[in-house]
Amino acid sequence: MVVPSGPPGRVALLGAVPLLSKLTPSQLEKIAATGADRTFHRGETIVRQGEKGVGLYLLLSGSADVRRSGQKVASLSAGQFFGEAALLVDTPRTAEVFAITEVRCFVLNRWDFWGAVGVDPQANRALFEETVQRLKSFHTELVE
Repeated sequence: MVVPSGPPGRVALLGAVPLLSKLTPSQLEKIAATGADRTFHRGETIVRQGEKGVGLYLLLSGSADVRRSGQKVASLSAGQFFGEAALLVDTPRTAEVFAITEVRCFVLNRWDFWGAVGVDPQANRALFEETVQRLKSFHTELVE
């Protein structure tokens, strides 16, 4: 997959993240302006299982493996992401992610994310609605 570069590319990638998919292009532009690119070398741990999750990672290039308790559970490549729940809640990571090749990521931390959308009631409503829909999709009964 060829990942588009520059701010428009970041907006497109962010819009593909399910949690963020209901946000407007201008809301996504604000979010895209707050993140930063980061490079991880082959064999480097990107995040560790059990550590505090602080944000979302979008792979711009390279490939990575996701491991839970030492067992590989997924492979990620350019255009894919992990850590979206860390934008909403302060909870430990449920898996480790290792760079298989050199990996370049767009990293968005929780503080910058909420700084960009926290004062926008429409963005908050869209995030809330998407979160509730995703919870319902897990076939759990919510008290209504």
